[in-house]
Amino acid sequence: MDLRFSPEDEQYRLQLRAWLEANMPTDPLPEAQHAAFAYRRAWQRQLYEGGWVGIHWPKEYGGQGATLIQQAIYAQEMARARASHPANSLGISIVGPTLIAHGTEAQKKRFIPKILNADEIWCQGFSEPNSGSDLASLQTRAVLDGDAFVVNGQKIWTSLGHYADWCILLVRTDSDAPKHRGITYLLVDMHSPGITVRPLKQITGQAEFNETFFDSVRVPRQNVVGAINEGWRIAMTTLTYERGISSLGTQVRIKQHLDAMIGYACKAHHNGQTLSKDPVLRQALAEAHIRVEIMLLNIYRGITNRLRGQPPGPEASLDKLYWSELDKWMQELGISMQGPYSQLMRGSKHAIPGDWQHSFLWSRAGTIYSGTSEIQKNIIGERVLGLPKG
Repeated sequence: MDLRFSPEDEQYRLQLRAWLEANMPTDPLPEAQHAAFAYRRAWQRQLYEGGWVGIHWPKEYGGQGATLIQQAIYAQEMARARASHPANSLGISIVGPTLIAHGTEAQKKRFIPKILNADEIWCQGFSEPNSGSDLASLQTRAVLDGDAFVVNGQKIWTSLGHYADWCILLVRTDSDAPKHRGITYLLVDMHSPGITVRPLKQITGQAEFNETFFDSVRVPRQNVVGAINEGWRIAMTTLTYERGISSLGTQVRIKQHLDAMIGYACKAHHNGQTLSKDPVLRQALAEAHIRVEIMLLNIYRGITNRLRGQPPGPEASLDKLYWSELDKWMQELGISMQGPYSQLMRGSKHAIPGDWQHSFLWSRAGTIYSGTSEIQKNIIGERVLGLPKG
């Protein structure tokens, strides 16, 4: 087994690394939420001007047509440099590729350019209060009235909904069809009359996602992606892109947290000696190192399968389950190392430097969004291992 990248791919890595070193903002990401969003939007436009946004998109749509290996390198290097995520992450990662695959030429011409340059921000209207993990049971309805659909219903966990200009929205257009059918995929202008967005305050104190209400919202028929009542097939394309190569960047960030924990253990004292002398903690950190390396090898295995021509499949659930549970476990370990100081959030003069508290609180979300750990286990059991349904 040879895990080395080719000379050409390493040259691509050096090219990206050099651009980041020359162009990354020197100011840190602001703590205030609105200021942070503006920062990320400006950063995306800088990436766009440098040709480093949407690299996996085909060249004719503004991307690089990057190979799978180049996408992996990009994810690693962006994480290594601790670069902020672009403001339009959903638009870049899932909306653009879905439109490229299934949109009309008019839709591509209208929406694609403004996704890359962050002129228009996108959100995802899939989950509902009673249709999260069981997405196909969604009840938001759309009735065709002339040349427009009239949409009524509610969505929840709408990330960036309070900043978004457009939304990819799943609606039920045939109530008599089986639940996986009768669903239509719409592109909705978030500035339309009848849309109400209410931010939801999280345990971190921030409001990154929202609940969104649709009250007789009119959506032009031309904004259907694919065909009426075939939205589930389009949605599966979107979800495939949602669980893509970005896990490599996640692995790098988890490794950075491990390095920070090791550094802290080597300098923090407890009972007259550094934490690194504690045999129980040393064992836990060793286990963390092993698990982080296993994550990397599992991701490489998935990339290898893709390079051999195998399409993305249910095995992606292995990556999602593994990294989300690993991150939660490691964040808990890091917090336990700080003892009573772990109760202090960033900003307190007595707080230990870093952002471990926020990361600890946020890590729980990783086991919920993009499919809960329980759902991932079901997928792995039924579709990977071939176990009977319970």
